[in-house]
Amino acid sequence: MKTRLSGTLQGLFVLVPLMLSAAAVAQEEPLRIDDLMKLKSVSGPVVSPQGELVVYSVRARDMEEDKSNSQLWVVPTAGGEPIPMTTVDTSAGNPQWSPDGKYLSFTASKGEGSKSQVWTLNRQIGGEAMQLTDTKHGVNDYAWSPDGSRLLLVMTDLSAEMMNDDETDDDKARPYVIDRMQFKRDYRGYLDRRRTHIYVYTLGEEAPLQVTHGDYDDSDPVWSPDGSSIAFVSDRSDDPDLNYGTDIFIVDIDDENHPMTQITSSEGRDYSPVFSPDGKRIAYVTSTGPDVGGSALTPTKYLAITDIYADQREILTPELDRNVSNPTFSFDGRDIFFRLEDSGSNQLARVRARGGDVVREIGGEISVRDFSMAGGEMVVSLANSSMPSELYAFDGALARLTQVGSESLEGISRAVVEKRRFESADGTEVEAFFVKPVGYEEGQSYPTILWLHGGPASQFNWGYNETAQLFAANGYAVIMPNPRGSTGYGAEFAHGTVAAWGRNDYDDVVAAIDHGIEIGLVDPARTGVGGWSYGGILTNYVITQTTRFQAAISGASLGLVTSNYGHDQYQLMYELEFGLPWENPELWAELSPFNKVERITTPTLWMGGEEDWNVPINNSEQMYIAMKRLGRETQLVVYPDEHHGIRRPSFQQDRFERWIAWFDRYLKPELSDVARAN
Repeated sequence: MKTRLSGTLQGLFVLVPLMLSAAAVAQEEPLRIDDLMKLKSVSGPVVSPQGELVVYSVRARDMEEDKSNSQLWVVPTAGGEPIPMTTVDTSAGNPQWSPDGKYLSFTASKGEGSKSQVWTLNRQIGGEAMQLTDTKHGVNDYAWSPDGSRLLLVMTDLSAEMMNDDETDDDKARPYVIDRMQFKRDYRGYLDRRRTHIYVYTLGEEAPLQVTHGDYDDSDPVWSPDGSSIAFVSDRSDDPDLNYGTDIFIVDIDDENHPMTQITSSEGRDYSPVFSPDGKRIAYVTSTGPDVGGSALTPTKYLAITDIYADQREILTPELDRNVSNPTFSFDGRDIFFRLEDSGSNQLARVRARGGDVVREIGGEISVRDFSMAGGEMVVSLANSSMPSELYAFDGALARLTQVGSESLEGISRAVVEKRRFESADGTEVEAFFVKPVGYEEGQSYPTILWLHGGPASQFNWGYNETAQLFAANGYAVIMPNPRGSTGYGAEFAHGTVAAWGRNDYDDVVAAIDHGIEIGLVDPARTGVGGWSYGGILTNYVITQTTRFQAAISGASLGLVTSNYGHDQYQLMYELEFGLPWENPELWAELSPFNKVERITTPTLWMGGEEDWNVPINNSEQMYIAMKRLGRETQLVVYPDEHHGIRRPSFQQDRFERWIAWFDRYLKPELSDVARAN
């Protein structure tokens, strides 16, 4: 039976999961790394067409097999017992319902070396899943046509060897032949001219029909309500590798020539199209709006709408200087619901399709991760600082449907989190989340970790942060700032680091730790700093400008910026933000932490994935060897066969263990003395 929360949601919801008795709190145990390895996560709710069920994914780590699997579950939207729909042995993704609600479909790869295909389960009779597609390409994405007779498939072109059915020497190494500007991508490696296109598969036929072509990648496809056409996103400029924009197109499926019409033509990125129920309009997210004079790399993302074939764009959120995502029409087409990023929270909001005021439906100290609407029902996935994402039915009040994360953390203590605002060096107001150590006592100061987020165009939010909770369980206060460059605070704030990395954001994060000292939380003699991706990059800017920190962890970070041009995947971004390295060498040199490595005295742990083409490991290697040559305390950890995100569970566990051990070594020397004595 679902539990309903009514009344205002602003600032109230965060309190509900913590209504525990004093005895229960006293019996709680600190969070351990083993607990995090057992923690399951909920994502991707999809409500059935009639609205009575919602399917969702539960992801868990399998430590024995050293991999993560995603299992599909279904629960009634009115509340009830969840039912597993797939086994833990099959990692299933992208669940969808057939339009009549009879079939539950998903993508999965069954068998070693097999490609991802679409599978279906008949939910009325049960039984084993049946394979619906059988393509050499493998299926990247799919969607049912409105009448259920066809599927659109998103697939990547076959290699020449596979097109010629030459599978005899499929494992034979071949040279990479490259003639593109964008020739590398993390998790894919070197790129060739194979592109991603849209196909239509009619059920019962042997092969799908390709409906988009060319030297372009196509994505975000959606069916029109009458099933005669598909809207999709593509960059069809003269050279997409040199362009930072995308537009929305429509391809006619019923015409055998598949004519294509461009629907939008803005300077920035248009994406996430969705048809109105009557099929006459398309709502979408656009990054070209009132702040068009700002940075092309960190634009505000607005909600827009246009009539089909008219390209008469109307921005529905012109005064909302915040990012939006996931537009979805209400059943009657009068409203458009969307996710709204604002000041460390992710909210559910709506606006009239004909324009009007933005209404925030779910806000407060929470993070709305996703939502789904169908059959008059809405289900949201949301989290708060003490609880990972769970599913809730929402009709003006929240009714909880799942207990996945809560069960995983039953009996585990949670750190108290508060968001505080303070001034940076130039008077700019900045926010940060302050996580108090488990067992916090008023008036006592604690060893503190300044933990920095990636991006920089992202934000820490009210969602459950397992890293911060782990640090807090080990006796650390944790400060998670949203410095300039972060989203959720408006265009001007987000533009604060454009071509100026390590300047304003350095002042902002130092102000955060100073504020922690002022309120008595932080022991200034025991402070550490760290992060991953841009969090690691900003760490490098911090430790090359101050010696106040006693330990640092720099994950997947930057060293000599020029050495990344043509080596990582960001050459276009570099050119747009920094200019060409041979035309603007002074800025490239100024932004390179490697050129200031002699200033680092903070003991620093460098980490990264061996196959990372996002921020390649050569950066950490350069920084490590320079510190080693200078005789500084340092260490390098490289995870084999890993990319920018560390995916293998044993490596995730290893990383947690090394983070704790490194900070303990320098911020809690008494522990190291005990360890050495034993």
